[in-house]
Amino acid sequence: MSALVIGGLDVDLGRHRVLEHVSLDVDRGELVGLLGPNGAGKTTLLRAVLGLVRRRTGRITVDGHGARRGRSAIGYVPQRHEFAWDFPISVEQAVVTGRTRRIGALRRAGVADWHAVNDALERVELTALRRRPVGQLSGGQRQRVLVARALALAPTVLLLDEPFTGLDMPTQEHLTVLFARLAAEGTAVLMTTHDILGALNACTRVVLLNRTIHADGPPHTLRDPDLWMRTFEISEQNPLLELLRIA
Repeated sequence: MSALVIGGLDVDLGRHRVLEHVSLDVDRGELVGLLGPNGAGKTTLLRAVLGLVRRRTGRITVDGHGARRGRSAIGYVPQRHEFAWDFPISVEQAVVTGRTRRIGALRRAGVADWHAVNDALERVELTALRRRPVGQLSGGQRQRVLVARALALAPTVLLLDEPFTGLDMPTQEHLTVLFARLAAEGTAVLMTTHDILGALNACTRVVLLNRTIHADGPPHTLRDPDLWMRTFEISEQNPLLELLRIA
């Protein structure tokens, strides 16, 4: 059984159809890259899985459960600007907020919760900075806090929204290795990214999305330029196609 199943998904935002007839399964052990131009619906797809936008039609299951019941098995890493970095909390306090739904809004974190936080901080190599205020962190450190926050749930499904934006090469490499390791350990990882070359090299599958899915398969099977021209709405002279030839 796939960890995440999306079937026949349509989403409207206002009067505009943002996603149309999107069907996608992600199995445990897969690192799936979701690629497409700005406005293609990539973030909307993740938000639909999380129940943050209303579906017009379609079904979503997580570990065989409906989206609402399965949501506790999902770890979500939003884009960095979506987190309030000026809020006066430490790194470990930020990470434990990832377990709020499991703890309960009015309850204090217990021993098991702090063990989960410790494990997550160790995975992203931030243990030494656990008591540093989040406002004092670099961009790469902030991204690792968001990843640890998601991992504190020990999720079955990990959703990543543009995790490499604005990061230096060493941090990108560190996170890429971590995401691949999580997938190898049995997590189903779905990642939106503009790093096309990185996705082609690191992901087990690549999905080309622009309102609907135009292609889905292992990277080596998606070399047809027409797929990319149709998805990204580009001409045959676009440098992206040269990038595909050397990838």
